Amino acid sequence: MKYYFYIFYNLIFLMQQNVRNPNLNFFNLFFKISFFLLLTNNINSQNDLVYGIERTDQYIKLLKNKKIGLVTNHTSKFYNKKPIHLVDSLIKRGINIVKIFAPEHGFRGDVDNGEKIDNSVDKKTKIPILSLYGSSRKPSMEDMSELEILIFDIQDVGTRFYTYLSTLHYIMEASAETGVKVIVFDRPNPNGHYIDGPVLENKAKSFRGMHNVPIVYGMTIGEYALMINGEKWLKEKIVCDLKIIKMLGYYRNKKYTLKEKPSPNLPNEKSINLYPSLCFFEQTPVSVGRGTNLQFQIIGHPDWKGKSFNFKPVPMIGAKYPKHSNVLCYGIKLTNTEYLSKVRIDWLINSYNISNDKENFFGNSFHEIAGNFTLEKQIKLGLSKVEIKKSWESGLNNFKKIRKKYLIYP
Repeated sequence: MKYYFYIFYNLIFLMQQNVRNPNLNFFNLFFKISFFLLLTNNINSQNDLVYGIERTDQYIKLLKNKKIGLVTNHTSKFYNKKPIHLVDSLIKRGINIVKIFAPEHGFRGDVDNGEKIDNSVDKKTKIPILSLYGSSRKPSMEDMSELEILIFDIQDVGTRFYTYLSTLHYIMEASAETGVKVIVFDRPNPNGHYIDGPVLENKAKSFRGMHNVPIVYGMTIGEYALMINGEKWLKEKIVCDLKIIKMLGYYRNKKYTLKEKPSPNLPNEKSINLYPSLCFFEQTPVSVGRGTNLQFQIIGHPDWKGKSFNFKPVPMIGAKYPKHSNVLCYGIKLTNTEYLSKVRIDWLINSYNISNDKENFFGNSFHEIAGNFTLEKQIKLGLSKVEIKKSWESGLNNFKKIRKKYLIYP
């Protein structure tokens, strides 16, 4: 309500100014009014968004007197007067949490990319934490045996190779096999405003990508869970008992700033927006800024000495062994790049073309990130970005037809 008052107040003020000064440029007045409307509309859109976790009236009664498991990390919080984690909130409400399952980066969200995580116990609540990024990626029958309901609440960033999707797949599969109900608390997708990239081919499947979807798929985690069930992507085409706690006030084409960084090396809105285009470099010699304070906002290499920007990666929390550690790299700073609504592959093509070691530019697992074995071949053959993106169109069009069936939000 206060934002509507603010709009009204400024409109009245500007109109009074125009009456007092008839020579005031009308277009200047119109611009000011439009600016205020745009500014306050963006603020209010963010303010009006209600996350699934916040809609306690939709799920607390379901959890009473049940044995609950949580698949969660540091992003699962309420934000009222001060942040409170879902675990702490449910315990205060008398909910029986039997165990916690932790994804990549751990329950606290501070473990390095790709680093294995062991089982542990939460120091505060003494609840056991079972790793889904250690010796096993899927809960065992024993892990599920005590549970009646499994809640999934993790902030995702809307890209295929972000492994929380694979964790979602496996917990749905384990739940379907054991008769445990899955409840997904829906969250905004910061890259939900577009769909782009090659659709994953079966021969390139891995934990970095398990489903035939493009790099950027334009769905919330709740919508994606519905698609996994609806398309029968779980093994033997089983389906789980699934409930989505929907958001209120979410529009996929609006820009949302996340309340917590989703993982150690995606610290801000810019890095999250660039991530779908820069993750290709993880399987090349090019640094994306791990070990700096500009993770996924820069690219560089020690051999690019003609570039004016330079940086030196060093070990730090979330990047114990960064690429080119303690070596000066030269490259490009992307912090002023336009807000992306497409996957940029020109940076990858250009980096390959200036490489002094083209034979070893692409790593052995590049296909897992690309989603196929074709992209590497296309770049090596010298195809342009237009030609490469043209080859994605058929797969994208087919995916859009599938995706459409599971959309919850406008």
